[in-house]
Amino acid sequence: MNYSSLQGLTPNVHTPTSVAFIGDYLPRKCGIATFTSDLYKSFTTFYPESSAMVVSVNDVPEGYDYPDEVRYEFYQHDLNSYKKAAEFLNSMNTEVVCLQHEYGIYGGTAGNYILTLLRNLTMPVVTTFHTVLRNPDQDQLMVLKTIADLSARVVVMTEKGRQFLKDIYDVPEDKIDVIAHGIPDMPFVDPHFHKDRFGIEGKQVLLTFGLLSPNKGIENVIKALPRIVEKFPNTVYIVLGATHPNLVRDQGEVYRDSLKKLAADSGVKNNVLFFNQFVELDNLMEFLGAADIYITPYLNAAQITSGTLSYAFGCGKAVVSTPYWHAEELLADGRGVLVPFNDSDAVADAILNLMSDEPLRHGMRKKAYMLGRGMIWERAMERYVDSFVRARQQPIALPGSPLALMNGNGNGTYKLPPIRLDHLYRLTDSTGIIQHARYHLPHYDEGYCTDDNARALILTVMVEEAGQSDRKLAKTADDFAAFLNYAFIQGRGQFRNFMSYDRRWLEDVGSDDSTGRAIWALGTCVGRSADKNLITWAMPMLHQALPTLVDLPSPRSWAFGILGACEYLKRFGNDRLVKTILQQLVDKMLIRYNDAKSKDWPWFEGYLTYDNAKLSHALICAGETLNDGKLSDLGIQTLNWLIGLQMTGNGISTTGYFQPIGTNGFYVKGGERAYFDQQPLEVQSSVSACLAAYRVTREAVWLKRATKIFKWFTGHNDLGLSVYDPNTGGCRDGLHVDRVNQNQGAESTLAYLMALTELHLTQKQISDAEVTNAALTLLV
Repeated sequence: MNYSSLQGLTPNVHTPTSVAFIGDYLPRKCGIATFTSDLYKSFTTFYPESSAMVVSVNDVPEGYDYPDEVRYEFYQHDLNSYKKAAEFLNSMNTEVVCLQHEYGIYGGTAGNYILTLLRNLTMPVVTTFHTVLRNPDQDQLMVLKTIADLSARVVVMTEKGRQFLKDIYDVPEDKIDVIAHGIPDMPFVDPHFHKDRFGIEGKQVLLTFGLLSPNKGIENVIKALPRIVEKFPNTVYIVLGATHPNLVRDQGEVYRDSLKKLAADSGVKNNVLFFNQFVELDNLMEFLGAADIYITPYLNAAQITSGTLSYAFGCGKAVVSTPYWHAEELLADGRGVLVPFNDSDAVADAILNLMSDEPLRHGMRKKAYMLGRGMIWERAMERYVDSFVRARQQPIALPGSPLALMNGNGNGTYKLPPIRLDHLYRLTDSTGIIQHARYHLPHYDEGYCTDDNARALILTVMVEEAGQSDRKLAKTADDFAAFLNYAFIQGRGQFRNFMSYDRRWLEDVGSDDSTGRAIWALGTCVGRSADKNLITWAMPMLHQALPTLVDLPSPRSWAFGILGACEYLKRFGNDRLVKTILQQLVDKMLIRYNDAKSKDWPWFEGYLTYDNAKLSHALICAGETLNDGKLSDLGIQTLNWLIGLQMTGNGISTTGYFQPIGTNGFYVKGGERAYFDQQPLEVQSSVSACLAAYRVTREAVWLKRATKIFKWFTGHNDLGLSVYDPNTGGCRDGLHVDRVNQNQGAESTLAYLMALTELHLTQKQISDAEVTNAALTLLV
């Protein structure tokens, strides 16, 4: 990642685009399938840049003829398929999963198979609970509570649902989002406009729609019809919807036939129209448009959500309903009429009253329609996306994470991983190191940069110093040096930065940082390399480039230049030009510090952004090189403050771990610090600065801190996930709030390898010193 030009320091709220919707799905005939379909289509309509997909659960092994958005399917009763679905979602780099929960659509006791899928996911989950029971049995209680625990956010559609989750299922209130059932954005129309579509011109139309089953109470409306028809003979009652597939499978059309017989026996056969079909949205809108009064005569209160009620209400229908939970909430304050359960006389009274009082009916319609504007899918999707964003902004305690279980007990000697250069070589060609990767593969489309080739050259010198030099490493070091050689702008003393894969420079001059890092690399070659050719090449270029830093405005470019000068002076300590420029850069750093510092903010700037520890590191090294203890002390003081901000516990406790300043907003003085996205670059710079402090002070606390910070790479972090990939030898590109970025680009891999190599060098130096001391003791 290149941080040379910051786009402001306010938090950057990322709207997730890679969202997977899990539930059943059309053409399966189910209310949840319709909802999942509407949710997916709304998301892709209002967020067209998204790459959303659907993962569908099947109730039959052979599945359905799904549309293209269904990318994966699994069978309800196959437990292993739930694990495979989770593996698929993890491999697709999904940002958020949006789960639709209904007890009946997942396998196992009370649908507990879905827990297997959720436990294996590596991204946050937002779960919509379509059923929240007031009196769950033990299995139902356990399943819903566990789903809530495994979800970053949970959604219910009513306030009563929220209350149940809090009081019965112990779900924290701040985890619950109330989002009304989405509805289509239909105009407020005169019902007569649509009636000719069904041959019912001039009729008073009552409507009930949804999958047909005995719990819908339709028989009570049919029993009420004789009284209604007696006063309003032109009344028709439309029963719209296919019989529930499970009912058809077990009983055929017994229930529908019983309703037809009841209508005939009641003398209203010609006043009841059955449409045995699962309607598409456009067709449904026409039916709703034609209705004068909508009826939901359900038989019991235990229904927390009704999609059919939401549709009819939001489209501006006068509604008569029994007082189930959703209807009680939605139809309060005169927005509809509630009638007792199983009371056909009350149904008749309510309908007759509405038919007789047109102002009452239209006033009720208008109230419903106005409230319904906040329920249209566009508004509902805004709230869902807000929930997705919030889900990604809160850490989730993945198994084994420090949030749940600390990594290690702090005892014994930490064994460093070996230095592996596999991925360094994979990313490098004859031009230099490729900037970015897609997963572990070089992403040629984004070319090269001087920043990374400078870091890579520093790394090769360090690895050589650690005793791992060979011909392949030496050839690769030459490639990096050749890149810097080509990037250097003769006569200007600066470097270009970005190069396309076809070797075209993409700018006339690079960033201040790229020039500073190049100088750091040149100084390292001079001061630490055993290759005389490399030293001879690097010296004149450093002499030309180093003076340009004095006129640049960036403190980080000064810090990189200071580090390069200090490395150079290890070999040529009496070079007066380099020492003079080093002192000038140090003076600029001190002026910046004195201008920006305050009692509670002892820092060089009014914000913490990227590569922060390099500022302290530069002063520590400058103090060591110039034999100025006050400089080193200031560097150590500022580093101590910086590390303290980013370490949980007290910084050296057995339970503390590193939390680098996040790039998703950074940390402006007086504001809220960003915890994510955490970058390997920040970890490396902090390790290196702590080792510099150890070298100057010989205080073991700094070596302990450097080791603890390094463990961030191997899982001692907020998520307990290894950012280093032992399979490829690469390092992933950062730690998000909910997962690891799976790409393994140059910056992150170099950061890991540089931190690791420097720790190896420090251990080697300690061991060598112990051997020397032992030999001297024996000699004496």
